[in-house]
Amino acid sequence: MTNTQPSTDCSAEEWALRVDLAAAFRLAVHFDWHESIANHFSAAVSDDGKTFLLNPKWKHFSTIKASELLCLHADDEEAMSRPDAPDPSAWCIHGAIHAAVPHARVLLHCHPPHATALSGLTDPSIKPIDQNTARFHNRLAIDLNFGGIADDAEEGKRIASTLGNHSIMMMGNHGVSVMGETVAEAFEHLYYLERAAKTMILAYSTGQPLNIMDDELAEKTALGWEQYSDSAFAHFEQLKEILDRSDSSYRE
Repeated sequence: MTNTQPSTDCSAEEWALRVDLAAAFRLAVHFDWHESIANHFSAAVSDDGKTFLLNPKWKHFSTIKASELLCLHADDEEAMSRPDAPDPSAWCIHGAIHAAVPHARVLLHCHPPHATALSGLTDPSIKPIDQNTARFHNRLAIDLNFGGIADDAEEGKRIASTLGNHSIMMMGNHGVSVMGETVAEAFEHLYYLERAAKTMILAYSTGQPLNIMDDELAEKTALGWEQYSDSAFAHFEQLKEILDRSDSSYRE
């Protein structure tokens, strides 16, 4: 199915990005990663990353359409006083990260069940106990300084600083944030992060010692994943086809 663009003043490139980001919201519902009308996904549309798309305030993920995404600028001091102002926590996290981390082209922040459960442990790291968990070996930022609901500028700056040059962050007592060059790549990180977290929770639930790979094997396995980076695009296209068979309104 093509990305049918309505009458808007955005470029074809931005419209395609809007469609992919809208699909990510719908797919988060499909995988049960959504939470009420909370959590937020964003995607940069400017070279410096400061102009970005974001979901509107208090819209359920299952209803979001490409045309409804807000277009914001991280340096806009009036953003929160406008009639269509985003959720304060969205502005706090996504505004701060897009302002400070230019390579965060796509940023997905949510509270998926297993990853969030793992984030509530004293040690929320992902141990390399199978090939999915090994995907994240030495590739996670760990934030253990939760400061409450992220709705002030300082908390946003702290989160952005902790993320640094990582693509994936376990947020202690909170949830997860992942980023990528494209929606497909960021979504693939999130998909495997939640699967890895589920494996960890199930393994912990047995009460038996974890069979953790040594560093050499874990790194070899993580590097092996990088040889399959193109699979993220194929997976995301397949997932959009599944969406299209049931409800393609995200493309509107």
